[in-house]
Amino acid sequence: MVLGHNQYQRNLQEQHFLVEEQPQLPVEASQQSGNAPVVRRKFAKPPVKVACLACLDSRASRTRCDGQEPCSSCANKGRACSYLPSKRGGPRKKKTSAPPSDPDDLAQASPWDPPIVQNAHYEEADGAFSQIEPLALPGAGLRHLDFSPEVQGMFVGMFTHPADGHHPAVPVSQVPLAPGGKQPTVRAYGSEQDILNAYYEFIHPYFPILPPSSAQPGPDLPLEDAGSHPNSPTDEASLAYQPVSPLSCAISAILALVPLPNIPDSASVMLRRSYSQTYARLATMRIEADGELIDSVTDPSQALNYAQPTINRPPFHPRAPVELESILALLVLSIYEYAQRGNMMKMRYRAGQAWVLAMNLGLNAIGPEQDEFTEARRRAWWMTYFCVLQGSIASVTPSPVMINDTRFTTPYPQFASDPEGWSILLQAQQVLIAANQFAVDLNRCLKARSNMQWIYDQMKQLDAWNSSLMTQANAPPSVPRSGDMSISSEFETAESIRAMSRIKLASAQIRMHQFRAFSDLSVFMKKHFDLAPPGSDVNDPFHMSNNGDSNPLECQCHQFHPMANVMPAEFSGSASDSSAAAASGPVHPHYCWLGPGFPFSAQQSSDICLRAALMISHMLGSLPYPLSLRTGNRRDSTRHPPFGDPAPLDPRTQFPRTMPYYAACAMQGSYALLMLVYKTRVAISKDRAANVLYDEGHQASAEQMLDGLSNGLERIVGVISNFSRAFEALSGMRENIERAIHTAFSQP
Repeated sequence: MVLGHNQYQRNLQEQHFLVEEQPQLPVEASQQSGNAPVVRRKFAKPPVKVACLACLDSRASRTRCDGQEPCSSCANKGRACSYLPSKRGGPRKKKTSAPPSDPDDLAQASPWDPPIVQNAHYEEADGAFSQIEPLALPGAGLRHLDFSPEVQGMFVGMFTHPADGHHPAVPVSQVPLAPGGKQPTVRAYGSEQDILNAYYEFIHPYFPILPPSSAQPGPDLPLEDAGSHPNSPTDEASLAYQPVSPLSCAISAILALVPLPNIPDSASVMLRRSYSQTYARLATMRIEADGELIDSVTDPSQALNYAQPTINRPPFHPRAPVELESILALLVLSIYEYAQRGNMMKMRYRAGQAWVLAMNLGLNAIGPEQDEFTEARRRAWWMTYFCVLQGSIASVTPSPVMINDTRFTTPYPQFASDPEGWSILLQAQQVLIAANQFAVDLNRCLKARSNMQWIYDQMKQLDAWNSSLMTQANAPPSVPRSGDMSISSEFETAESIRAMSRIKLASAQIRMHQFRAFSDLSVFMKKHFDLAPPGSDVNDPFHMSNNGDSNPLECQCHQFHPMANVMPAEFSGSASDSSAAAASGPVHPHYCWLGPGFPFSAQQSSDICLRAALMISHMLGSLPYPLSLRTGNRRDSTRHPPFGDPAPLDPRTQFPRTMPYYAACAMQGSYALLMLVYKTRVAISKDRAANVLYDEGHQASAEQMLDGLSNGLERIVGVISNFSRAFEALSGMRENIERAIHTAFSQP
């Protein structure tokens, strides 16, 4: 007789509870309890062979188990018999949906309270240092968007938790409808003139590649409907208006990333990415088309007779020749690849393309003659030079060009309100790339343990060069502000360029002094420079004093261009007296090969890093926001007076500043501030100082020191948060800094 399915399940369940809840009686006892043996039908009580009643070993080997304790199989093999109830079988449980909870209740029920690492000494908290150290690496925190289309579609919106305060990416198909029934659009424009006007609003104050505007800027007029929306992140958008010039296409790629007002970032991030990438691809197509020779297709034998292709279209800017537009477009795309795509290789590649085109046009050797296109040509050349160096700075790689090449004779551009502004910016760029060279050479000499005297000399010369330029950058412009339109049209841009020059010079100071400033931290020496810890043998074969003897580990310095070719003559002389004037503090015996020649003590270098990092945070906060914020109605041509100081504004709610090629300097500043937090906490944990030297001649308590460092970090995070509203690759920088801040300040 075969039992029905339901009856069979009930029998199994009853047997399961009997096995678990009642002790099993011996077979003899069960037979003696009755006068006659019980005759059972076959399979009336099915054999215990289901997985829910088998012991663990029988389940693993898939053998029959009799359900005894111990079972016969385990008893015969002399092994321990263990049983755990199986989760299989039994009645199915109906899924019940939990009632919606109040977000406030959820927040109270599960507060985010990260554990605090308990350490006897803060210096032993390697977790804090491991969060800080990556901030100084090339491209630290950049997110890379250059994946295959399949990978892009898989990971959209997966890596941002809604509770962390930053909106995740929303797929295009899930974008909520606007009140009028249409999907929220992106910032796109319907004419070349509107794009040019938006350039002066959103890009020119930070990246002045074009001459000043010849007229008062008009209202900001993005299209109500930019075109059809793509169905997936990998599809290209259909543009309502396709820009004609490669420069207008590249500018549109940046403008499309700037969110429109009253539209949440999470509702448009995928649309903005798709439109921006479409404009960027269109720009590269336009660049290729501008470089084509018609005879290359119709009559290739005649193509070599023409030096340059002929471009038959109106210029994008009335005072910029049309042949410059491909160069300027490549410069814009170079920053786009860095800040939006997170691709430093393409960043350098685009800048290199612009360099080749500029050299072919002879922009490096423009004479002093003046005409209506002179300023445009000068800006095109020096911004190309600037971007080529910027690619090397961001990636910490050797510059592909000679910094002071004698072929570069084109005069600097000029702001009417600040004639020295361009010169200071370009020299600051040179100092920063020289500081990068110094840091790389220092690291190699440290690992080889040789040529340290040369390092000390270079450090002194670089610091003198930097200090001289910083004095010039801090001086007021030689032309006072006036109501003259020809002078005041670029006043705000000139102020921004001055601020960026200070940012770059301060970043160079950190690069030069960070080793000396933190060399008294053993974890820094051990991890950052891969040096042996102080407890190792000082007489090992690799320990050599800096006494001029030959080193078996030959130093691999000077792979860059010689420093004398970078620094001006007045700063590249002999510095043999630096060791005599050194202010080196005590050095652990294991590091005695460093020698006494450092021209700065660890405390002096710490003070320099502190002032430089705070300057970076202040200058970043002083950069202006896009001008369209200052109009009550964006379609109204009247403008409100500019804000005197953008610092009081919340950067997370303002339109994003664009062209953040200096984001690496922000990372450098945050690195220095966090290392100073680390160093201060180490001093507190070891009771080495009741007061911490805050600046020359001033004392501040450790608590005041930490408060000042915290405020500087907060400003940097706010600035990068503002950047990341438009540029996705920079959101990783913000997250890395926030994570390091949390770790640093959660330590005891």
